[in-house]
Amino acid sequence: MFIVQVGALLIALIYYANAQTSVVAVNTTIPGSELSANGLRQLAAAVVPQSPVFHPSLRSQFSLNLLSAFPEDLEVSDYCVALLAIFGQRYSTYVNCLVPAARPVKVCQNCYGTYGNLMEIYKNISDQMGPGNVSCRDSLLRSDRLMLVFLLYSNLEDIWTASECNRCVSLTHHSLTNDTLYFMATLNQSLSCFEKYQKQGNHSELCTECKATYRGLNELYSRMEKNHTLCIDIEDSMNMTRILWSKKFNCSFPRAETVPVIAVSSFMLFLPIIFYLSSFLHSEQKKRKLIHRE
Repeated sequence: MFIVQVGALLIALIYYANAQTSVVAVNTTIPGSELSANGLRQLAAAVVPQSPVFHPSLRSQFSLNLLSAFPEDLEVSDYCVALLAIFGQRYSTYVNCLVPAARPVKVCQNCYGTYGNLMEIYKNISDQMGPGNVSCRDSLLRSDRLMLVFLLYSNLEDIWTASECNRCVSLTHHSLTNDTLYFMATLNQSLSCFEKYQKQGNHSELCTECKATYRGLNELYSRMEKNHTLCIDIEDSMNMTRILWSKKFNCSFPRAETVPVIAVSSFMLFLPIIFYLSSFLHSEQKKRKLIHRE
């Protein structure tokens, strides 16, 4: 009799446990027509009702966020947040300057000011100490594997370096160098001459009247190339000017370095003739000497 009672009690307990499981499953299932913000919050609460980390967001209808705040020693200071905002603004300003300056290339002369501002705020983040000896280098530049701020700045710095803009811009990034300004003025003289005679439709006159200014521009460019004071802006503008002169206007003039080449080539061309002529004359002299002796 006792065994029968124990068996009946076990069966009753198993039945009760199954019934409770069914109730939980029903309560945590929300029909598709009720997938509202309240429904999602109820579902999240049913899954993890006492979780210390997983909390549904009360502000968003479809997002379930982690804790909204980390401990104070892990948070970024207000000073660093302000620097990050300034960095974002100056980064955007510099990029917006670069895109229109892509063609024709004017990234150095048009964007040196915005690059200087970006470099200044990045130095503040990486090197300078803020109020209360607060440093933002670790929290903004090295706190994660991606290092996004460092990566963004490095990409733009690579563009500046590849353009060799430091050759055309002052060390303070406040102005262009005197050599660059002088080249731009000389370039404008040639382009103004081109424009003047191009309107008349007489390219022959253009080649004649603009030869002096164009020759001076070429000589200036050659000197700057030797002195390593060329940046991408000057290189691109000179290339386009040469295309105008030679291909569009069909102008040309003998360059100074071609004269020695022509002289040497002419000498090498006539060298065999001179050799055979001298050999012939020498042999004739020998014949005369032999005849005279006989």
